[in-house]
Amino acid sequence: MVMTGWRVAAICGLIMLTALTLPFLVSTYYVQFATKAIILGLLAMSLNLVVGYGGLVSLCHAAFFGVAGYVLALATPKYDPASLWLTLPLAIIASGAVAAVIGALALRTRGIYFIMVTLAFGEMLFYVFHDSKFSGGSDGIFVNTKPTMKIGETALLNLENPLAFYFLVLGITVLIAALLAGLVNSPFGRALVAARDNERRARALGFPVFRLRLSAFIVSGMMAGIAGYFSAAQFGFITPQTLGWHFSATILVMVLIGGLHSVPGPFVGALILIGLEEFLKGVTEHWKLAEGIIVIGIVLVMPNGLDRLMAMLREAPAAPPEPRPIAEATRG
Repeated sequence: MVMTGWRVAAICGLIMLTALTLPFLVSTYYVQFATKAIILGLLAMSLNLVVGYGGLVSLCHAAFFGVAGYVLALATPKYDPASLWLTLPLAIIASGAVAAVIGALALRTRGIYFIMVTLAFGEMLFYVFHDSKFSGGSDGIFVNTKPTMKIGETALLNLENPLAFYFLVLGITVLIAALLAGLVNSPFGRALVAARDNERRARALGFPVFRLRLSAFIVSGMMAGIAGYFSAAQFGFITPQTLGWHFSATILVMVLIGGLHSVPGPFVGALILIGLEEFLKGVTEHWKLAEGIIVIGIVLVMPNGLDRLMAMLREAPAAPPEPRPIAEATRG
């Protein structure tokens, strides 16, 4: 098979061109919808670092997403906007700290037990925020104003403008995707994949498997926190349901649709699922049922997600061998 990477590059370039021009061609509603889709795509990419490259199915990533949103809500003054330079690092640190605690305990288990432990921790955090007055209880808490980006008294971006907010989220997502691509292709990423494929062999070769997985879990949680921060900033509120396992399962579906073994695959999977939901909501009131049937069909037709489609685009059939003379063929 002959590699034809220019096809993938062309597709990525087309997607980027569409993302840059879309806000100037559609209404504000669709700009905000596209922003939401990009944020969820970032969340799906963060989860895939653990699931696709680490081989660990986590059902608590919505908790890291939600914790960052609550940090923004609690750090924002009642009537004044918060500083993005202060609250974004604070949200990332909080999500990373929670991921470190959960990972240090959950990674001592394997397989179905790891899934159940992450599910349990996610539900614990859900009830912490659901039953606490400081977080607004079951009603959640509002973020009355979006954060500000200022240097001194000079505003760099007005995040109350949907267009400016969209391009900020897009730029951060592209930056994180590039960082993820570098990470998974680094020695760290290759060691993480080796531990996923054969843990015993990785340990025999001297790889610190626990530290590798814990580091990936923390980095993944911090990236999920970035997505949660901007989601809370966009919608102006955060509720305990955001931390629930149902949301974690939805993000996992996005990863499965996009494919486990590529960085942009889960992002595309998120766009497909969110776009499908938006379309079905306008078609039928039973859109959840229709969505479930379609997702099952996608999984059955493409069990490897979009990975298989991308592989087909990267490869072309090799040229057929030249025919050998009859006499030579009979001698061979």
